[in-house]
Amino acid sequence: MEAKRKIRRKAQVDQALCVACGCCMKVCPLSAISVFRGLWARVDKSKCVGCGKCAKECPASVIEIQEVLE
Repeated sequence: MEAKRKIRRKAQVDQALCVACGCCMKVCPLSAISVFRGLWARVDKSKCVGCGKCAKECPASVIEIQEVLE
């Protein structure tokens, strides 16, 4: 019997364009975002609930909320 897969929303950062300002980290209610080596923001997909606060806050508009199968 195959388990039913759910569609969930998750934040995705365009790392090539991210300037690692940290604005997204500050507004994430679940602390799902960290800045990797001062280079770009990285989303912990296991913590992210896809609320979109980070995408709204990003001054460079490089975060989007995507639907993913889990």
